[in-house]
Amino acid sequence: MPVEADLTAGSLQRGSLRYFPVVPGRVEFAIAVRQLLLSERPSAVAVELPLFLEPLYRRALARLPEISVILYHDDSSSGDDERALYVPVEPCDPFIEALRTAAEIDAQVMFLEPNSAERPHLPDTYPDTYAIQKIGFDKYVEAYRVYPQVATEEVTAHASAMAWKLQGSDSNLKTIVVVALNMLDPLLDAMETPQPEPARGKRHEPQLLNPHPDCLAEITIEYPYLQERYEFHRLGMMANEPTSQLDRPRVQIDLLREAEGKYRETTGEKLSHWQRRMIARFTRNLAQISGDLVANVYDLAVAARSIVDDNYGWEVWSMANRYLVQHEVSEIETARLSASEIWINTKKLRIRRRLPRPKQRLKPSGLRPRKREKTPGEWAKQTSGEAICSYPPEDLVIEEYGRFLKQKAKAMLSEDRVRVEPFTTSILDGIDIRETIRNWHRRKIFVRNVDRLAGQAGAVVVIFDEDPEDRYTYLTTWLGEHQNESDMAFYSTHPFDNIVGPGIGRGEYGGLLMTLPPRRLFDVWSDPDYQFAETKPERLLMAALDYSVERLVVYVAAKPPRSIFKSIASHLGRKILYVPIGALSPTKLKKLRVVHVLDSYARRAEAKEYIW
Repeated sequence: MPVEADLTAGSLQRGSLRYFPVVPGRVEFAIAVRQLLLSERPSAVAVELPLFLEPLYRRALARLPEISVILYHDDSSSGDDERALYVPVEPCDPFIEALRTAAEIDAQVMFLEPNSAERPHLPDTYPDTYAIQKIGFDKYVEAYRVYPQVATEEVTAHASAMAWKLQGSDSNLKTIVVVALNMLDPLLDAMETPQPEPARGKRHEPQLLNPHPDCLAEITIEYPYLQERYEFHRLGMMANEPTSQLDRPRVQIDLLREAEGKYRETTGEKLSHWQRRMIARFTRNLAQISGDLVANVYDLAVAARSIVDDNYGWEVWSMANRYLVQHEVSEIETARLSASEIWINTKKLRIRRRLPRPKQRLKPSGLRPRKREKTPGEWAKQTSGEAICSYPPEDLVIEEYGRFLKQKAKAMLSEDRVRVEPFTTSILDGIDIRETIRNWHRRKIFVRNVDRLAGQAGAVVVIFDEDPEDRYTYLTTWLGEHQNESDMAFYSTHPFDNIVGPGIGRGEYGGLLMTLPPRRLFDVWSDPDYQFAETKPERLLMAALDYSVERLVVYVAAKPPRSIFKSIASHLGRKILYVPIGALSPTKLKKLRVVHVLDSYARRAEAKEYIW
């Protein structure tokens, strides 16, 4: 939905002056300013920027799209206690866009802020600017003006100084006044009466700096990746080409996707679809906590680190910081700046990248190296394919994890069935400390009443990937070899497409079923009783309900099964315990997904020399 602002019929048109309120630094308002100036082509453009910085702004505009930083010292600082102020000059700032577009249409430029008046420090609590793509520009401005901020003496003096400059301008020129939204009403009020000339003040010599490419994400309002996308967007606007609206959520999806590609190159690992879904939910919740509609780049990095790992969090932050036109070496001084030097109330995020280091790759001398093929295809020729069996150490690991899943599923469901009630005659299943403290003012003790879950967990189904693209083509059912080993049915990548030893193939699970006692499982993949299943996970779940000797069946996946399976389970006297795969350790799941298939029992004796 294009951002359009129709202000001609409203109160913001005053004679030859048309006021255009903006939120500083936000890309949606930069687009709106550019659209307005290109369509109206006014004779003059007035911007809420300091007059004494005009030469520095013009130098910074000449460097765009490279980002610059203006450094100067405030009037209130003196002696050794000088307060340095840094002003980033970034493409997505609507004031900077107003200056750039004014130069393109040959409009006069007027800097409204005087040399002396210290800029007021307003809280700048604006609603999320993404809202204007949904409700429109006019409604956004109108909603903000319903509850204006308190006009202090500092704000009134600042508005008076800008009004004096506007009152002295040529009234015959068609002028668009670009002003911050929180200064709009004070400026309109000041324009009602003649204003005195503001006093002149002393200023230190300002300086223009080239920020280092590595620090851009910390010092800019909009993250560099978005600013880079905006540069391409404005080029299309300048050429009058039909361009789609620059959409924040879409840009964030592209950022996460490109960061995922870098993550795969660096670590050799890939994200699962459930991790992407959880990142979306996590960032949505973080945005709601902040009162925003769309998450910011800090939220993206936090979600990436929390849902995946520190390496992915680092890639997301690095991708957000990408701004290819920024150079470390420039004709002006390059400075490494931090967020604390530019902004107040900054937040920090600690990311520890876990990548192999040279010292970790060192091996003691004298160790026998892992065996390798003497000639390509040597191990494939030694694979008979007449029989298959598993690798016992992996069987122990996966059996242990199956027992863990049974306990966790029961614990999760039991926790949902806990009732907390005031203590009367019995402490039941123990005192609930949290609820007791929460109601301490009532002088009551609260206890837990656990509704025990009848029955035990039998079969376990774990779905790592629902396989919508039919990537896992190896469908197998094998039987346990002793009373403590489960029968298993699984689908995986074809292990003998990845030979790691003579007669030893390495695959990756897509999903698996485990059931005890052993030696009962018919071939699940050819069983006609399960033709109702639409997918491989559903076939495994139907087999689990069919073969489980216990009432409860554990189902681990990114999303719960279809509702009809509840009816099927009830008909068979079973109950499905659904465990979201996101509630489990991704590191542990990553290890469990590896499966080795041996082409005979004889391979077990030498498999440890090839399996890692």
